[in-house]
Amino acid sequence: MNVVTRDLALARQDQFGHRIAARLDSATLELPRDVAERLRAARMQAVAKRKVTALQPAHAANVSADGQATLGGDEGPRFWHGIASALPLLALVAGLVTIHVVQTERRARELADVDAALLIDDLPPAAYADPGFVQFLKTDH
Repeated sequence: MNVVTRDLALARQDQFGHRIAARLDSATLELPRDVAERLRAARMQAVAKRKVTALQPAHAANVSADGQATLGGDEGPRFWHGIASALPLLALVAGLVTIHVVQTERRARELADVDAALLIDDLPPAAYADPGFVQFLKTDH
């Protein structure tokens, strides 16, 4: 939520509170004196216990020695938030690279096993000259 929207919401809350207070004040004129005194005491206690929250600026202005003002603030949490946001992406990329490497090694191992089986197996020399066998060796399995 940006500052303008927050300020508008606070202004509307204040207006609503003033309208309720005006209605309650107008109705207190008709109350008996002892009830009005108890309500006044309760109101004073409620106001005393109310939390007062201070608004903090979104960015602090830093003024350097040469008089130039720059917007700054606490960059530490924003930096760590950015790193924490990038960690899942890095984990995904690392996982995909790992899967690619494992699949490539597995495929190379399978091809090496097929080649070893072909080289170990007894084939007649005419089989190596057969165009179908050459085509079989060129295709991926």
